[in-house]
Amino acid sequence: MKMTIGEIASAINAKTDNFPDSSLKQDVEGVCFDSRKLEPGQLFIPLAGDHDGHDYIDSAIHNGAVATLWAADKADRLPLSIPALVVNDPLTAFQTLSRYYLTKINPRVIAITGSNGKTTTKDMIAAILSSTFHVTKTHDNFNNEIGVPYTILQMESNTEFLVVEMGMDRPGQLDFLSKLVQPDVAIITMIGEAHIEFFGTRAKIADAKMEITHGLKSDGLFIYDGDEPLLVERAKAVSTAQNTFGRESNDDIYATETQDSQYSTSFKVNLWPDMTFEIPMIGDYNVNNALAAMAVGRVFQIYPSVIQKSLTKFDLTKNRTQWLVGKAGEKILSDVYNSNPTAAKEVLTAFQETPTKGRRVAVLGDMLELGSQSKRMHASLASSIDPSQIAMVYLVGDDMAALYDRLKPVFAPENLHHYSADQLDKLTADLTAQLTADDEVMLKASHGLHLENVVDGLVKKE
Repeated sequence: MKMTIGEIASAINAKTDNFPDSSLKQDVEGVCFDSRKLEPGQLFIPLAGDHDGHDYIDSAIHNGAVATLWAADKADRLPLSIPALVVNDPLTAFQTLSRYYLTKINPRVIAITGSNGKTTTKDMIAAILSSTFHVTKTHDNFNNEIGVPYTILQMESNTEFLVVEMGMDRPGQLDFLSKLVQPDVAIITMIGEAHIEFFGTRAKIADAKMEITHGLKSDGLFIYDGDEPLLVERAKAVSTAQNTFGRESNDDIYATETQDSQYSTSFKVNLWPDMTFEIPMIGDYNVNNALAAMAVGRVFQIYPSVIQKSLTKFDLTKNRTQWLVGKAGEKILSDVYNSNPTAAKEVLTAFQETPTKGRRVAVLGDMLELGSQSKRMHASLASSIDPSQIAMVYLVGDDMAALYDRLKPVFAPENLHHYSADQLDKLTADLTAQLTADDEVMLKASHGLHLENVVDGLVKKE
């Protein structure tokens, strides 16, 4: 992003009567809402959260902010050393600015949501499109009302495609985000149980996910899992063109063969039956994410051979079914950014099929936002844990106690462990004492459990 202070002020309708012309001509090189990470030349966005961003203006100025947004109800604390663009609400102004900039750059927009797989699908799509076009994609998990505008404002002026991930935890959230970006392509990867605490049923989750089509351009394309009845039924109300992916022959693109190896999965598809595709991830379930990405590549006329090459080595966001090496030489499968029952069962199934000379060790943390059904859903993971394939199980969190109780009859006491969420250091120490170079360990949990700290404690430092 590069705009002048004057252009930004005009875009968000902020008054500049008291600014000298030299200030209005000052270039802004980007935006930042964390004063600690702000770089010289950026616009500071003081947002309200656990802390009020306005309280950190001195830090932002010290780090090189050239201007700041500023809430009108805090005018008595107006900074004097840099231009302050006074607005009713900095978050709303931030979102307005992103919409202005999106219109100015005018890329094609690919928007992705789903209970699972949206980050992986985003990474795959970005890799395929980057083979031919200039692409900007969502960084990490910047997928909410703050993250999506931030992603937009990271675009370079030559961006031709914006691949944006959209998360949600309440009705109306995707409606807002979809209307903000007005996608050319909207994708729903799958419907699972994530956030069922707030929605009650998978049907209501599907209703909320369908909001991603609310801002879809009239000549846009809706791509979704054609094997999910909840989406098939709701797609009938969408008037734009549609493509489906999945495993059934009535899908527009479907996998005909899949084969797992230790670090990758290969498959074939109906559209190009003589070609074998490979992704650097385990798990048959990840093939569906690849199919959605391939559907996008096909729409924008990327050659199948280029799609094939792009999928083989795409840039996967950290902690999504990522293989690492531990201090003892053990292999670590880190999938600790998010979790829900469907995703956890799929990863467990894939992990149990990986070849190993030693033991397979599963570390599972609480799956959050499952509401009144949480303990039952945690206990249900027992059906996906085969004691003949998993040697040891380490469980973390209050609700994982339900799975602990379910597994007691089938695991010896020394091979089944339970920890509270504040015992991550002990968990790390216990795993370090147990693991050998021949072992494999899988870690899966919702981000709120912070098992990434355990991963960091296990991983061999370069």
